[in-house]
Order: sequence, then C-alpha cells, then structure tokens
Amino acid sequence: MSNPLLQGKGDECHLLLGNEAIVRGALEAGVHVVTCYPGTPSSEVPDTFRRIGGNGDCYTLQYSVNEKVAMEVACGAALAGAKALVTMKHVGLNVAADPLFTATYTGLPGGLVVLSADDPGFHSSQNEQDNRNYARAAGLPCLEPSSAQEAKDMTKEAFRIARELEQPVLLRTTTRVNHMRGAVRFGDLPASRDDLVEFKRNPLRHVPVPAVAKVRHKVLEENMAKAQEIAETSSFNVSHVPASRPKIGVIASGISRSYVWDALEEKGWEDKVCVLELGMTWPLPEKLIASFMQDLERVLVVEENDPLLENGVRAIAQKTGLDVKVEGKGEILTIQGENSTPKLVQALSSFLGEPCEEAVIEPAANLPKRPPNLCAGCSHRAVFYAARKIFGDDAVYSSDIGCYTLGMLPPLKCADFLFCMGSSISAGSGFAMVARKPVVGFIGDSTFFHSGMTGLANALFNEMDVIVVILDNGTTAMTGHQPNPGMIQEQLGDMMRHLDIEAIVCGIGVTQVRKVSSFNLRSVEKALEEFRDMKGVRVLIAEEPCALYARRSLGKGASRVAEVIAQGEETRRCVDSFACPAFCCINGEYSVDKTLCTGCGVCLQVAPKSFKLVKRG
Repeated sequence: MSNPLLQGKGDECHLLLGNEAIVRGALEAGVHVVTCYPGTPSSEVPDTFRRIGGNGDCYTLQYSVNEKVAMEVACGAALAGAKALVTMKHVGLNVAADPLFTATYTGLPGGLVVLSADDPGFHSSQNEQDNRNYARAAGLPCLEPSSAQEAKDMTKEAFRIARELEQPVLLRTTTRVNHMRGAVRFGDLPASRDDLVEFKRNPLRHVPVPAVAKVRHKVLEENMAKAQEIAETSSFNVSHVPASRPKIGVIASGISRSYVWDALEEKGWEDKVCVLELGMTWPLPEKLIASFMQDLERVLVVEENDPLLENGVRAIAQKTGLDVKVEGKGEILTIQGENSTPKLVQALSSFLGEPCEEAVIEPAANLPKRPPNLCAGCSHRAVFYAARKIFGDDAVYSSDIGCYTLGMLPPLKCADFLFCMGSSISAGSGFAMVARKPVVGFIGDSTFFHSGMTGLANALFNEMDVIVVILDNGTTAMTGHQPNPGMIQEQLGDMMRHLDIEAIVCGIGVTQVRKVSSFNLRSVEKALEEFRDMKGVRVLIAEEPCALYARRSLGKGASRVAEVIAQGEETRRCVDSFACPAFCCINGEYSVDKTLCTGCGVCLQVAPKSFKLVKRG
C-alpha cells in the first residue's frame, strides 16, 4: 500500500503528527540523507522515514550511535552536495555541538537542516534547556513552527535557506509541536532528486585551521546578515493590526503564537491588541519588529524557556529610540515550564487590564496514582534486585539515561546519581576515586554504544576501581525500540551490522568480564559476589530482551505465567522487595495479574515456595 507521505500529491490534505509533517516537508524539499540519534520528542521523525519504506530508494536513513556522529555524517553528506537532515532531542545538540559550531564556519553547499526538539515542561527530559541559544551562539538561522502545517512548510523552507546560504539551519520544535496532530496541505514532491551540488575541493574553506577560520568567521557574519534580510520578509513573520489600532501589542514565537490566538479568541480580545507572529526567529527581523512597535506604548513578549526574544526586542527598542515598555518574563510570564492557553488567558488578562476568572482545573476524584515504573517482566528489575541483595547500601550506584533510570525508585534504589548519556562509567569512576565504598555503574546497550565505550576505555587506562553493569536488552527501549549496533542481525536487516558488546569490552582491554542472563538470579548474584572481592574495572553484561520488544518484534509472547500458590511472609517479602507491577494485593491476599505477567520466572527464584508457573489461558 502506498504511503501518502511518500507518494501524496500536491494540494492533498492529510491529518498528520507534527513529526510526520516534518518528514513530508523534508521529502518535498528533496532530502537525500537523514541521520539521527533517537530522543523523545524527535524520535518519530526518523522512525517515520524508516516506516514509510523509502530508505535506499528516495533517501538514505542512518541511525547513528550518538548525536555527534549523526551530525558529522550529515555534515559530510551536505559537504558532498546532498540535502541532509539530522534529528535529535535538545540535550543531544550538546553532544553534537562540536562539529556544528565548525560547520557554520566552513559552510555546507548541499544544505544541512538540524532538527532540535526542545522539551519545555520536562515531559521526557532532565532539563528545559532552550536551544535557540545555539542559533545565537553558533550562527544558525532558526525557524520555529507552531502547527503541523508550519512544521511541514518550515522544514521545506529551512532546506531552501540552507542551500541558498550554504549555512546550516536550525529547525527548533517543542514537544507540543512534535506530538500535535493537524491538517496539513501538501505541496508537490520534486520530480527529480538529481540536484546534488558538485563538491569543489577547497582546503582554504573546508579545513578550518586558525588562518582559514579567521576568514570563514567573516563569511559566517555575512551569511547571517543575508539571513536577517530573509527574516525581514519571511512569510512566517506576520503582523496583525486591528482596525482600532490599539497602543499595546504582543510579540510571540513558536507554539506560543497558537496559545496567544486561542486566548484572544476565547475571551474576545482580538481587537484590543496588535500581534506580531515570529516563525523565523533568528536572526531577528529588526526592521519588522521596530516598525511593529513604532506607535505602541507597551509590548508583551511571549515565548517559552529563556527570554531571548524579549531581550532582543528590548535591544531593538533601545537602539531605535522607541519609547515602548517591553514586558515578559518576570513581570507576567516565567522561564519555567511550558505555556498553555489558560496561562496566556491569565497573562493577557493582567497585561490588558481585563478582568478574568482564573481557570481552576480540578483533577477527577479517586483516580489511582500511576507513577513511572519498570514494566512487568523487565530484565533490569532482576539485575537491580540482585545488586541490592549483594551490596545493599554498602555500594553507591551510578546510573545513566534510559528506562533503567527508574531503578532509582524503591524498593530497588539502584540510582544514586546521574549526569547525562554515558556518564555512569565516567562519573562512577570519578566517584570511586574519592569514595571508600564500592561503585556500581549501570548502563544500557544503546547508551554504551552512544558514549559508554570512551568512559570504559578511560576507566581502564587510568586503572579505576569500578563495577560496570551493561544492561543489554537488545534494543533502544526507552525511545521506541529503534536500532542500535547491539540489536540482533535479523532485526537490523541488510543495511546495518550487529556488533558484539562482549567482544568490544574485551577488545578495549577489560579482562574481568562476565556475561549472564538477567533472569538467572543465581548467575547474576554469583558474578556480583566475585566482583565484590576484586579490584579494577569489572564488567558484567546482563542479557535479556526488553519484554515489550520481545513480544512485539521478536514474537516471543509468554506461554506461561506466574501464580501464587501460598500466602504468607515469603510471598510478602517477594512482593515488597521485587515489586513487579504484575503483583496484586487485594484485601490482604496476594495474586498475579496474568494480563501483565510475562512469565520471566524471577519471582519463583525469589520465593520458590510462593509461586509456580502455569499455562497461560
């Protein structure tokens, strides 16, 4: 069956996820190469490219081992003349910043678009960093969509600008844009993809030794001046002035533009304020902003995260001598969290001096609490249980980025600190230099390939004293089961190759290595007991497929499930210490929810007199 994203005709209208709209925009632009490291909320972009089936025919898609590598591959492709798209979540751009900053100096003739999906509100992230800062620091034109339609249109425009200026362009989205659904009117797909830009060998441009970089820095500034002229007339920067020509205005960017209009329309305040929508937000269209503020007395700047636009508007007002009061963060809005229509109703009520009852949303009564938790049948839970049994509070546990970070929750309590992807080994080594306790670092298979290998090499090189547990569940589980080099070859297909974690660990030089099944508690405990009495770098590889991945992709559904055969103290201890979500306790009676149980059998090892396996049915 044909996919509308890949075959849809111009002027068709489809209901799309924001991330799907980005895919269509890239296809309309004639993208040649897509690289990524999956990270919510950006993951559906490469996943959609993979799902619609054009890889190798219409474009080349690559899941990279980390964001820096993804950026470098995309830069190389754009240097060779291809239109390249690289996708990641906001913290991933920290990893990719090194090549990006240099690429803005050298320029990329083919055209590079960098999708950075920011996450105001901490929906799935460890911080709320605002990657519009990278546009300013590195020298990147920046576009911010506020709808699925704009996500498609701005992606296409980003490629046009990137190729015109030979300058990387930042497409900055947020969670609400990535995951919204909206009607998207298609444009035409290119008739041909034979539009590669011929590579011209020029070391005095593309090899940025200091003398070259000095010249290229000037070119970067010239390109950003051209980008500013594009911003001044961009169709994504639109001024709305009511016939009454009020003396107060709102300047909004990104998804906040939608919230502003929702709030104004909800309260009937459309004729009380002028509105300037900014979709291309860097470089700032200074002439357009100054013209908008010319006859205004007050302006409210609405944006999420940092007051970057607000500070820029203040600077423009000061530079042009405008007597206008600029308000925003601190006075009415906050840098914390994300905006919403109710928040903007209250902000505009205060700004306009219009009375408005504060919206109070009461949660429904008696709803059960559902904190995040490791899945029933998760192999990580068994390893954490074994670690707690062997070390308890005598060890300090260094964690990493992945679903296994949930090991921080009681009763497992196997995460004492965490910094970023791959930090469990490096930070754990540093902690071990000072602490007088054993340090156990946990890292997933995808994260090991992302940035754990260098930490392991460093630990071995510097003769650190640390236990490293690689939780190998065979997939990139937290972000949706994307490929990683450790995935089995049958799942990787013909365009990717399996890499063996044990061989890599041994190849780095680690000699104290054990590999076990995560569900074999005795094997896990025995290995940890041995490591407890050793020194140096010790690596335990605990293998067992992610329960969801095993069922959905490997076809390994549970034929048997656990059943409680005895009540009592042993059963209670198992439920309290292992805490599988499939356990139930109703009116003091313990049982197993057979719809959740995966038949992993760990509870039989923890409490053999309390459980047995029975045939599902």
